[in-house]
Amino acid sequence: MSDLRKYKIKELPFGSLLKETPGPPNYLFVRGTLPKNNPHYLCVVGSRKASNYAKDACAQLISGLSGYNIVIVSGLAFGIDTEAHRAAISANLKTIAVPGSGLNDSVIYPATNLTLAKKILDTGGALISEYEPDFRATVWSFPKRNRIMAGISHAILIVEAKEKSGTLITARLGLDYNREILAVPGPIFQSGSIGVNHLIRNGATPITESKDILETLGIDTIKEIDEYKHNLTTDEKHILSALSEPLHIDELINTTKLPSIKIIPLISMLEIKGIIKKSNGKIYNLRNENST
Repeated sequence: MSDLRKYKIKELPFGSLLKETPGPPNYLFVRGTLPKNNPHYLCVVGSRKASNYAKDACAQLISGLSGYNIVIVSGLAFGIDTEAHRAAISANLKTIAVPGSGLNDSVIYPATNLTLAKKILDTGGALISEYEPDFRATVWSFPKRNRIMAGISHAILIVEAKEKSGTLITARLGLDYNREILAVPGPIFQSGSIGVNHLIRNGATPITESKDILETLGIDTIKEIDEYKHNLTTDEKHILSALSEPLHIDELINTTKLPSIKIIPLISMLEIKGIIKKSNGKIYNLRNENST
């Protein structure tokens, strides 16, 4: 465990957020790389027995955050936690896992997510815990760790939760800590929707697209894409350079010399990132519009 370190709260990049909460831990154990550049921390939680609808919603919403200075925080548990970490990695976002155990490989819980935990570390993310490195998860350690997940985050996204779900503990803590509470509306015929729909009725922000999350976090999409344009691929930059004026898809293909089989998914990704839009058969570079 050569990369395992122990930090005082004030030494952590999210320490000021955590110190806003009542009874924060004095220390946290950390494995991996802590984020820099003052990111926005988004906690994503939900049912451990997630429906396909919830998994798909989680993946799509997080994919739309690609390219922004956002760190996804979750608990490494089954279900939505797992989907959130995986989606973050796929979207090239950093992710922090807060398991209900210590951080030694031998006690990571659930053990089946040890591979995921290592993937988080390999892609520049981190594992954090207030528990001693060899501490094994218990019934009480999960609700207790939820306060850290809520405490280090600017906003909490609830993807799916039953009426008496443990996920709602994190939402209640977020309210206590004055965090933004976001919720994905669920089908009214599914029990897993009762908790999230109740949160929305009581004032949580309904989230139906990635843009809703960006707006809640106060992210200027044009500015932040410019600041983090190094996350764009060479082909994406090439497309944006070609869009000095609105072009039809055929015109864009001719200008960039990229084959249609390659350029179409690139256009879709740039549209998800909020950098371009399609209107009246043409493709517009929104950064150009913002500067005019």
